[in-house]
Amino acid sequence: MQDDLEHCDPKQRVLLVTGMLGAGKTTALRVLEDLGWEIIDNFPIRLLEGLIESSPNGGPGPRPPLAIGFDSRTRGFNPQQIISQVQGLDEREEFELTTLFLDCSSRELERRYNETRHRHPLASDAPASTGIRAERELLAPLRGWADLLIDTTDFTSNDLQRSVRERFASSAPDDVTVTVSSFGFARGMPPLADLVFDVRFLENPHWDEQLRPMTGQEAPVGDYIRKDPGYEEAFARIRDLLLMLLPRYRTQGKAYVHIAFGCTGGRHRSVFMAEQIAAALRQEGFSPTLLHRNLGSRAADLLEGGPRR
Repeated sequence: MQDDLEHCDPKQRVLLVTGMLGAGKTTALRVLEDLGWEIIDNFPIRLLEGLIESSPNGGPGPRPPLAIGFDSRTRGFNPQQIISQVQGLDEREEFELTTLFLDCSSRELERRYNETRHRHPLASDAPASTGIRAERELLAPLRGWADLLIDTTDFTSNDLQRSVRERFASSAPDDVTVTVSSFGFARGMPPLADLVFDVRFLENPHWDEQLRPMTGQEAPVGDYIRKDPGYEEAFARIRDLLLMLLPRYRTQGKAYVHIAFGCTGGRHRSVFMAEQIAAALRQEGFSPTLLHRNLGSRAADLLEGGPRR
């Protein structure tokens, strides 16, 4: 965080973060805080000018970038007044204002509300869909006016965090940040993967009744996959391709690379291959983050096509 603060701009950089309730504002603000931004959430926007004119801790010196979160629940929320106010501040040379709008499809928002059993603030005793529809109409001017838009409909929390880091890190890291993940095609592809490898060509441990309850992190499953005649060559070629590509991504200034491995259910082959590739990259000096999107998902015969006969 200290490194980020050392790169403070002489202008006061301000990011307004808003959008549909449930689209990920809290997650986005948390990531910005990790990046060295000063965070204020649910702030009355009518007081914005006084806030950004004040120095942190009341003293002189460089000012860290400031991210302000607000939404339809914020007191005095009026999209047209907010736009007019921000336009006036944006004309001043000492400020650099940007607005980020987080959107999400109504269908997905409704699913999230039903899953968490939270009541939509604009729905009162009506279904969540009613509140979502009213909120979308209310926010339409802000959505159309915002400088940046991130649609989180198909995002996991990790996807959103990565997107925010890529857009708002104040300086690029010295090295490329590598994420290696596994996923199940039956539950959809990861929306932000840079490189996707389909490992469904490997023999499937799911068809072994003893291995079926296990995962690709367990030795018997790994031994089974290694015995596939195609495994060793495929692993070596993918490893060598990545070792060629990652330094070139670094040279081109790419800060983040997400490498994803997919199989049918996301519990056996993709998990094992992701683990093995991550280990190989560590041996070559990289420090990949390892994520298994569907490892905790309940194994289901239907995802794998039903029992063999």
